[in-house]
Amino acid sequence: MSESMQSMALTVPKSGSIEAYVQSAYSIPMLSAEKEHELATRLYTENDLKAAQELIMSHLRFVIHVAKGYAGYGLPQADLIQEGNVGLMKAVKRFNPEVGVRLVSFAVHWIKAEIHEFVLKNWRIVKVATTKAQRKLFFNLRKNKKRLGWFSHDEVENVAQSLGVSTKDVMEMESRMSNQDQAFELSTDDDDNSGASAYSPAQYLEDKQSDLATEVEDSNWEQHANARLSNALVSLDERSQDIIRTRWLLDDKSTLQELADKYDISAERVRQLEKNALTKLKGAMA
Repeated sequence: MSESMQSMALTVPKSGSIEAYVQSAYSIPMLSAEKEHELATRLYTENDLKAAQELIMSHLRFVIHVAKGYAGYGLPQADLIQEGNVGLMKAVKRFNPEVGVRLVSFAVHWIKAEIHEFVLKNWRIVKVATTKAQRKLFFNLRKNKKRLGWFSHDEVENVAQSLGVSTKDVMEMESRMSNQDQAFELSTDDDDNSGASAYSPAQYLEDKQSDLATEVEDSNWEQHANARLSNALVSLDERSQDIIRTRWLLDDKSTLQELADKYDISAERVRQLEKNALTKLKGAMA
């Protein structure tokens, strides 16, 4: 990776100003698929570093999202994000826009790889993780456990077979990790919410089936749709708002007859009001 590309990464603060960095990263607009392809093409064919910078900056939020998944290892969040940024820059440099995938889908593997290396170098109990298979064991051991206690003989055999390591490696890793075992979830009366002790395994185990790009896009779309719906509802009169909420938005929905009795009108009139309100909502949201 060139020195020019390295200088593009934001320096993640080591102190409490990490919150300001996160806010700044999330304030940078996400790229459309067309804009991303244009920038990636300029970088790939012309080595346009300005295009590379825009690609990197617009994806800093994804690095933060991934880094949060490793908070439970007791390492500084700023360091995890910084290492993830290195992975992002490597991914941007190697990204081929003609492959047909979004940059975030390609970059997430590079981001995780850099964070994994950082965790393995800095966590005190990982001396056993010296091979690729053992590293896989380190990051997946707890996900393969059926319970929080020690492995049974059959469980050791199953984990060793599924991860491609020896039973000795499984038992040694389990022994090392048991030195700092904690409850799978924090208790409801635990009021110590500072530092690494505030995180439980339930908060840092990864979901290998998740799609980072889809999760973020769905979350943004849901928030946007909810905001548009709320604004559109305000444009209706109170009776129409009540009909829409009780007929469509509440878990315990009202029937046409129940609303007819409430407003002393016919059920057919309620249906007409509902239809008109839905038409107005569609127009306002469009």
